[in-house]
Amino acid sequence: MFGIPRRFSHFVYGVIQSCLTCGLAAGIASLPFLDTGSFTLHWLRSWLLAWLMMLPIVLFAAPAIRQLTDLLTREEAPQRGRRV
Repeated sequence: MFGIPRRFSHFVYGVIQSCLTCGLAAGIASLPFLDTGSFTLHWLRSWLLAWLMMLPIVLFAAPAIRQLTDLLTREEAPQRGRRV
């Protein structure tokens, strides 16, 4: 596709995740503007501002969140001979 090296997958994931999350949140926050006809403009402004603020947070917080997740969870032992 774009040929971005896999070692940058953390950043690609963060960009996509923050884009989608901010887009959805901005859309929900912009719903009252449907009646006035300014939904799209309000949504775009809200999304851009939220994304510009959230992207660095997502990129820098992800490693800490991953470490916390590893501390709170444990590896499961493989189950052998289990029949379903």
